[in-house]
Amino acid sequence: MKEERDIVNLSLPFAGGIASGAGLLALPFFRKSFTSLYGTAFLALFALTGILLYLLFSRDRRPAGALLLAGVLGLFCAMTDGLGRVALPDDAGPAGGRLSGYVSAVPFPSEETQALVLALTTGDRSALDAGTVGTFRRSGASHLLALSGLHLGILYLLLLRALQPLGNGLWIRRIRSVLLVLAAFWYTRATGASPSLVRAFLFILLNESARLLQRKVPPLQVLCGALTLQLALQPSVITSVGFQLSYLAMAGIVLLFPVLLSWYPSEGPVRDRWNLPRRLWEVMALSLSCQVFTGPLAWIRFGTFPRYFLLTNLLAMPLTSLLMILSVACILLTALGCCPAVLVTADDALARLLLRVLEIIASM
Repeated sequence: MKEERDIVNLSLPFAGGIASGAGLLALPFFRKSFTSLYGTAFLALFALTGILLYLLFSRDRRPAGALLLAGVLGLFCAMTDGLGRVALPDDAGPAGGRLSGYVSAVPFPSEETQALVLALTTGDRSALDAGTVGTFRRSGASHLLALSGLHLGILYLLLLRALQPLGNGLWIRRIRSVLLVLAAFWYTRATGASPSLVRAFLFILLNESARLLQRKVPPLQVLCGALTLQLALQPSVITSVGFQLSYLAMAGIVLLFPVLLSWYPSEGPVRDRWNLPRRLWEVMALSLSCQVFTGPLAWIRFGTFPRYFLLTNLLAMPLTSLLMILSVACILLTALGCCPAVLVTADDALARLLLRVLEIIASM
C-alpha cells in the first residue's frame, strides 16, 4: 500500500515539473538554449544536482526528498524533450488505412451512416459533412467523434466478452491479458495514437498487469501511474488539450463519481442492474463528474459550455455504445463475407436515430 500511495504522491510533482519545463520552452531564449550542446551539459548538471539534493533531504525527510526529485526529473524530461522523443507515431500508417478499408466495405444504405461509423471507429472525420459536425458540436456531443477512452473501452469490453468462453485457468488468463493488451495497442497505433487513446491504452496495460500479478490496484493509482508513464514518454503532450481534457475527465470519474453514485443507495449488484432509476442516475452522475472537472478548461480554451450535456449524455451515450457494438459486428462479419443484411440495416437505422436525437437537442 505504501508503494501505491507513493505513485499518487510523486505523480503530481512530476507532472508539475513537466508543466514548468513546457512553460520555459515556450520562451524563445530557453528553447534556443536547451537545444544546444551547452544546454545538454547544463541539463545533465541540473539532474545531478537534483539527485544530490534528494540524497541530502532523504536522510531525515524522505517524503520531501522524493517530492523534490520527482519535480526535478519532470523538469529534466520536459527540457530534454526537444533533444529526443520516445512516443507512439502521430500518423495512422498502413494499419489505419486497412481499418478504414474494412469499414468502407460494409454496404450501408446511407452514405451518412458510412461516414459516421468511419468517424466513430477510426477517427477519420473527412467524410462527415459540415452539417453533421455542427450538430455534434451544438448538442455538446463533439467528444463522441473524437476517438477517446470511451471508444477503446467499448472495444476492450467486446473483446473481453468474446474471450471469456476460453475459461479462467492461470495460463488462459495470461494469454487473454496479452491478447487484450496487444489488440488495444494495435487499435491505438492504427488510429493515430491520440493522447486520450494512449491514456486509455495505458489504463488497460496497467489493469491487465495488475490482474496477472493478482494485485488489486485502486483507480487513483492507475490514473497517476498512466499520467506519469505518458508524460515520461512524451513530455510535450502536456500542452495538448485532448490530453488535459482526458485526464481531467478521468479524475472526475475517479474522485467525484463514487461520491455522487453513493447518493442513490445500492440494493446489490443484481438488483442495481435492473433498477432503471438508479441506472439513469449512474449515467447522470458520470456526466456530471466529467463536466465538473472538464467544464472550466473547455470554457477557457473554447469559450463554450454545453447547456444540455446531461440530456445529450443520457440519450447519446447509450446509442453511441450500441452503435459501435453493432458496427464492429458488421465490420467483422463483412470482412469474413457473412454479414446478414438485417444487421447492416439495423446499424444504419441506429445511426440515423442518433443523428436525429442530436439534431433535436442542437435545435433547443
